[in-house]
Amino acid sequence: MANKRVVVTGASSGIGAATVRLFRAHGWDVVGVARRADRLAALAAETGADVFTADLTVQADVDALRDYLAVSGPVHALVNNAGGARGLDSVETAPVEDWAWMFEINVLAVKRVTSAVLPLLRETLRTDAAGSADIVTVTSIAGHVAYLGGGGYNAAKFAAHALVEVLRLELNGEPIRVIEIAPGMVKTEEFGLVRFGGDTEKAAAAYAGVENPLTAEDIAETIVLSVELPAHVNLDLITVKPVAQAAPTRVARGPLVPKD
Repeated sequence: MANKRVVVTGASSGIGAATVRLFRAHGWDVVGVARRADRLAALAAETGADVFTADLTVQADVDALRDYLAVSGPVHALVNNAGGARGLDSVETAPVEDWAWMFEINVLAVKRVTSAVLPLLRETLRTDAAGSADIVTVTSIAGHVAYLGGGGYNAAKFAAHALVEVLRLELNGEPIRVIEIAPGMVKTEEFGLVRFGGDTEKAAAAYAGVENPLTAEDIAETIVLSVELPAHVNLDLITVKPVAQAAPTRVARGPLVPKD
């Protein structure tokens, strides 16, 4: 496994950083990609991963990432993890700027990076006889079930889900697995802060009383499992929620106990 290399976006925190750590623990070569160079440097020092600083909403940065990957070794897998949410405003009142940002990072960045890396995956398949290549995209249950306040985030993640579905159709006949991971409630250090504009109380309230919300490490385990299955097995869509969450707006708060 040591000769296999995976690219992980959104690697500076949360699910992305946890995924870099776990792939490294499993013997993979990893390229972690994110905007924050200081955090990437710390992750590289901790894990031995290679890192590349890029803003995935900027085409020139994605082009530079592609060029770096092309000359630095084969690419066997891509994990499109970068994403995020802003606000819980209604469709009527939400700032258009928030929606534009969510589409840029959750949809257009996925398209940019996939378009850049897909030829490299094909080249690896031709030269390394790797058996299969993988494109994993982390979406959300918000891309499958709408909810009040979801507005722009629902729209962006529904679009990301559609992108993945179409990509799988387009790549049919090639040994490239297209995998979607759709997490529910994951408690990370930054997702809620970004969504609520840095309001720590609102961010914490989302998880108040919830027994064992998912962690970044849980999603990393799911991602690595999906990629390390036998090459002929494709987990098209994996929905991952904590037991306390039945749906985006159906969350048990308090101990989970059997009914009398």
